[in-house]
Amino acid sequence: MTPTNPTPNRPEASAPRHIPVLLREVLQALAPADREVIVDGTFGAGGYSKAILDAAKCRVIAIDRDPAAIAAGQAWADAYAGRLDIRHGTFGNLEDLAGEMVDGVVLDIGVSSMQLDEAERGFSFLRDGPLDMRMSGEGLSAADVVNNLPQEALADLIFVLGEEPRSRAIARAIIRQREIETLRTTFDLVRAVERATGPQRAKDRTHPATRTFQALRIHVNGELDELASALFAAERILKPGGRLVVVTFHSLEDRVVKRFFAQRSGHVPSTSRHAPGPDVRPEPSFDLPFKGHVEAGEAETAANPRARSAKLRAGVRTTAPAFPADSVLIGVPQLKPVRH
Repeated sequence: MTPTNPTPNRPEASAPRHIPVLLREVLQALAPADREVIVDGTFGAGGYSKAILDAAKCRVIAIDRDPAAIAAGQAWADAYAGRLDIRHGTFGNLEDLAGEMVDGVVLDIGVSSMQLDEAERGFSFLRDGPLDMRMSGEGLSAADVVNNLPQEALADLIFVLGEEPRSRAIARAIIRQREIETLRTTFDLVRAVERATGPQRAKDRTHPATRTFQALRIHVNGELDELASALFAAERILKPGGRLVVVTFHSLEDRVVKRFFAQRSGHVPSTSRHAPGPDVRPEPSFDLPFKGHVEAGEAETAANPRARSAKLRAGVRTTAPAFPADSVLIGVPQLKPVRH
């Protein structure tokens, strides 16, 4: 079967040059001139790593789970003559991958523009390609999930990880479609979603498949669990005064990062006055250099639409011990375990 565009009036997206989001703000928050070793936990196209190396005489340990990103970055590693060390793995494992105490950690969460722009990776509903979405190329693919999960589990996944209010109808449409024919491509999935939601209308700000694709991508790559692991690891390996800078692109990611920094800085509500015993809290492991988050300005969002949803949060490591690692306390959603 030859795939066709499920909505013929869909605009073809060109492959834009990768533009690092909130780059100036990341450098300000990270302050690389005062650092010796910085971990870029999400190397991607290397935008942050290159800017950090150009801004200061430091060393960068760059991590990425995508073999294509590792291969593409080797020329830069050679050009920076020992100052850029690119390592293959997930940023959730950055403690082991770094192997030393460091002065800074920067994380750019979510899918990279390179992955979105490559149809064969299956991340984008704008391009037809295999329904894959695996950043590392290993493990279950998105096709495995939509073709095998029970309807209730699939609906829960789309609702929780995609924050999609029409998740039940979308799950039913996917089940009906796979009873006729296996979903193999991104456009197969888009067609199934559009049967439940209708096609995109001119007044719609986002395509109706956006949240379903987000949910599947997060699930396939374990992104929120990886994010929690990376935050806990950064807390353990940052030296006192070291800085953690995190850029997120949707509410689930930002909620986890916000709760992490609130808990670690002591900015959490006190226990109820009716609760027995004193309100005993551990000493804060992070100070916050600014309140809340930083967003991209009008000029950046006009030049790079992907910056519109970006939020930057940061913390400065204190001398206090790291908190116990508990992903539930920082808001990582917990789906019921289901055998695929």
